[in-house]
Amino acid sequence: MVGLDRNPAILNMWQRVDFLGASCELTDAKSVAGALDLAVKRFGGVDMLVLNAGIFPVSQGIQDISTDTWRATMSVNVEANLSVMQACHPLLKLAQRGGRIAVIGSKNVPAPGPGAAAYSASKAALNQLARVAALEWGKDGIRVNSLHPNAVYDTALWTEELLAARAKAYNMTAEQYRRNNVLKAEVASGDVAELAAEMCGPLFAKTTGAQLPVDGGNERVI
Repeated sequence: MVGLDRNPAILNMWQRVDFLGASCELTDAKSVAGALDLAVKRFGGVDMLVLNAGIFPVSQGIQDISTDTWRATMSVNVEANLSVMQACHPLLKLAQRGGRIAVIGSKNVPAPGPGAAAYSASKAALNQLARVAALEWGKDGIRVNSLHPNAVYDTALWTEELLAARAKAYNMTAEQYRRNNVLKAEVASGDVAELAAEMCGPLFAKTTGAQLPVDGGNERVI
């Protein structure tokens, strides 16, 4: 497995023979190419791709979104993922058991929220990209499936300030917002990772273009 992150801490995150950490700026095509070169030299190819890069800008109304904020969100959440997909396509075509892509979407695709226009629009664009990729790359033996998490707060994407702002938008406390789902369960990043792994495994061998929630059950999505 190869982990890509702009944070150089990825280089030493795990000391395992089956893991390679690579410092990479996903918005830079040369940086992506260099990271893939390291991956191929270490493991011989690319069989699976999990698109997990994303940013969530500060909560604000549409009228207050700056051009810089909008462009930065689209650059990371859409364009960087497109660049990685394009770079990996010729390698995924060569995967012996077929290439597999798991796209980390968002509950905001089917059910956007106030104050998150840039994020919601970018994730919707990524979702459409994944759907078209499933259509186009099926002939190459590549399957593309998406999962839509919600309320995953144990990542660096969320700060206490952002959590408070999002909770306020729904007139909730932070704790209520954490478990604002049908099951009243807190969704962890590990839950998302497990579903992404399953999507790349034999259980989904005959599935492409799927979109599955991992959100504890959201009334607006259901």
